[in-house]
Amino acid sequence: MVTAAGARLVAVDGPDCAGKTTLADALAARLTAARLSVDDFLAPAAARHARGELSPEGCYRDSHDLASFAAAVRAASGPVVVDGVFLLRPELRGLWHLAVLLDVAEEETLRRAVVRDTAVMGTPGEVERRYRARYLPAQDLYRREARPHAHADVVVGNDDPAAPVVLRWVAPGRGPRR
Repeated sequence: MVTAAGARLVAVDGPDCAGKTTLADALAARLTAARLSVDDFLAPAAARHARGELSPEGCYRDSHDLASFAAAVRAASGPVVVDGVFLLRPELRGLWHLAVLLDVAEEETLRRAVVRDTAVMGTPGEVERRYRARYLPAQDLYRREARPHAHADVVVGNDDPAAPVVLRWVAPGRGPRR
């Protein structure tokens, strides 16, 4: 069985509010690894919203400075655990020694988003509006185009963070991710 201990670059991918940061923090502590987040590589607002503030395509394609992010991952001198959305997109797939995907139902994502993002977005209704218009459709686009479930080494059902369920575990090293 493959463990994260043998992996130098570990990705923790999943939709918003899936528990990526919590899992990545726990893994990094356990592995004594550095931490990176794709959220630290946001593109400027003008680029992120060039297709429209609520554009799902803009969310998926334009939200992050992928070149700077990939350079930072490659420059890591030791083990690193990285969290973020869209980490198994084709242009990043080959970076990871181990890729974990958290799978969370859309309605659970939305429920958690209301708890987490209401203070930032103003009201629960505004959170729901934004998620239904931008973030959830962006994840759907990502699933259709990048097929992250097919490229993850480990898929974890995380609808209940107190009782995560391993849905799939495939030994990495089966060749380059495509």
